[in-house]
Amino acid sequence: QAGTFSSSGRWLSFVMAVLIETSLGDLEIDLYVDECPKECKNFLKLCKIKYYNFCLVHSVLRDFCLQTGDPTGTGNGGVSVWGNLFPRNAQSRIKHRKFGTVSFVNNGQDQHGSQFLITLAENTDSLDGKHTVFGEVAEESREVLGKISAVFCDENNRPYQDIRLRHTIVLDDPFEDPEGLVVPAHSPVPTKEQLETGRIRDDEDLDDYKGMSEAEIAQMVKKREAKANAQILEMVGDIPDADVAPPDTVLFVCKLNPVTSDEDLKIIFSRFGTVLSCEVIRDRKTGESLQYAFVEFENADQCEEAYFKMDNVLIDDRRIHVDFSQSVSKMNYQMPTKAFKGLEDQQKRRTDNLQVKHTQRKDAEKYAMVFDEDDVHDDSAAGDKRHGHDSHKSSKHKKHKEERDSETRKHKHKHDDRRDRDHDRDRSSRRDDRDDRGKHRD
Repeated sequence: QAGTFSSSGRWLSFVMAVLIETSLGDLEIDLYVDECPKECKNFLKLCKIKYYNFCLVHSVLRDFCLQTGDPTGTGNGGVSVWGNLFPRNAQSRIKHRKFGTVSFVNNGQDQHGSQFLITLAENTDSLDGKHTVFGEVAEESREVLGKISAVFCDENNRPYQDIRLRHTIVLDDPFEDPEGLVVPAHSPVPTKEQLETGRIRDDEDLDDYKGMSEAEIAQMVKKREAKANAQILEMVGDIPDADVAPPDTVLFVCKLNPVTSDEDLKIIFSRFGTVLSCEVIRDRKTGESLQYAFVEFENADQCEEAYFKMDNVLIDDRRIHVDFSQSVSKMNYQMPTKAFKGLEDQQKRRTDNLQVKHTQRKDAEKYAMVFDEDDVHDDSAAGDKRHGHDSHKSSKHKKHKEERDSETRKHKHKHDDRRDRDHDRDRSSRRDDRDDRGKHRD
């Protein structure tokens, strides 16, 4: 027997008892046979009758714990070696302090069956007082626990690729077998239901690069990156389809002299065949050449011949570079007829909802003036009706207004008469002064 110190300083003796072969490596389990005899006996005898063979690791919480030991693979099954559940050992003082601590899973009613967990981190205190610790994974096997902790799982913490306990080997068993225990002569064959989980099989090789050289791996990585980039461009609408290929009749010409024009290039490249279009790309604001162009030929043979013969040719004192175009900017976006019709109908409904209704008044020509005489009259009448004015008040108000206008006109006439008299007096005075000056000269 070997042993270890507990978190409280007590010496815990254990037996190197069980070796579990998993799909990711072997786990050696050391059992605390003196501290937890009933739990250790249950675990040892279940391993002895091959109860755990082909059980799934049905739950993995990264850097916390894994759970297994259910023959059904659902996390809801499993019984003890005695055919039922047995109560949790409430007297156990062993805590979940170590990485690789092994304990039986509580079913929620302080009972244990066959399911057990293994911690994937240190100091998992939240498990204390609920699940009974009965052993630990040997230090030599903890690398396998790291592999299990790193697997990819779904939202229910179930690994996408099956992890199985393929075989259990009992190394040391200090307990007597329960009465009626049947030990199989050899390991049982897994059933069809056990193997068909709907997940990736535990023995399926997912290494896409197996047997490939570094150059082949690099080429495959580049292809995958290019495909991913193309899908992104398709999603943002820069290209019509992720699998679209650039045309094989268009050449990309760069390192041009700024003075080289479209016509110059078209004449030069026409010696290889019919040039459908030739465009020197220019700045939108200044109109200056950006020193590269696209030349489109009638067929791919003409384009290929121009590619081989025109690269590094001197044009306008500049050696140009020619390559096949990788641009798909001029390609028309083709949509399925049915999908396009649905989109067209949807767009029509949107425009119908957003269409501005015609609400112009029939007498809109009156709005040439801010206030129209008829409108003012109508508004006054309506206002009188709203505020409850009767006809007598309206007549009184009208009479008062007429009297006020009459007084205003009288004051205006008096002012005009006074102004005229002052004007005549000034004119007479100026005439008398002019006569006096004439008599003085005489």
